[in-house]
Amino acid sequence: MTSTATAAVLRRHAEQQFAEELDELQKNDTHPRPENWAISPWSVATYLLGGQLENGFEVTPKYIGNRRIIETAVATLAPDRALLLYGVPGTAKSWVSEHLAAAISGDSTLIIQGTAGTGEEQMRYGWNYAELLSKGPSRSALVESPLMRAMARGQIARVEELTRIPADVQDTLITILSEKTLPIPELNEEVQATRGFNVIATANNRIKALTSFLPRLNVVSTRSFCPYPPAKKKRLTLSLAASPNWVRRWHFLPNRQRLKRSSESCKSSANCETA
Repeated sequence: MTSTATAAVLRRHAEQQFAEELDELQKNDTHPRPENWAISPWSVATYLLGGQLENGFEVTPKYIGNRRIIETAVATLAPDRALLLYGVPGTAKSWVSEHLAAAISGDSTLIIQGTAGTGEEQMRYGWNYAELLSKGPSRSALVESPLMRAMARGQIARVEELTRIPADVQDTLITILSEKTLPIPELNEEVQATRGFNVIATANNRIKALTSFLPRLNVVSTRSFCPYPPAKKKRLTLSLAASPNWVRRWHFLPNRQRLKRSSESCKSSANCETA
């Protein structure tokens, strides 16, 4: 993708929008990294929570909330254990998932959007039927799912709205996470997960299917509940969202000035009163 095309899109991917921060974190990262991670777990947490690097570079916070949620998420992913972010709508589950994938793998686009119509081929693989009919089963006729590509590359795959996916397709995911392999019986082959592969799933805890699914998922993943932020932080978040120009200036203010400005903004913002 050209720089012109990237600049013209309405919403850039996290790894594009915050490329400078990720580059600085990588340059200044002195901590050990898990295999195939772009930056260390410490730097991943700093990327999401914000902070100042040793060279003075300021990393903007991507998540305003309980720090422990992010630390637990990063600690879960480091030893190759899958992560489930669940909670009510509007608690930044997908946002956190995207930024975790961007920081760890440098690619947040390996995503499966869960719906009631999500089939097994979207979780495993599909076929180019024109080539399948003309040449028979072959690697060239195989259409890889985002999950299969993540396994082969050692990257993070994202599964959105996991509990909307039919139960039999959910079982496919659990098997892959447990065995770390994806068989292709038509070719008598398999794709084995390489180091760095993992899955971040999101789910709405208001859906009843989550209750029956969680016990099965506990074997291969760690759950992290995403609550609404405290009232003051929620008001601040709404104030920031309502003032794009103020947000841009926020990035260049020292921490104490940020706190002062956020307090003043909340007092003067109508959104703070209606939060």
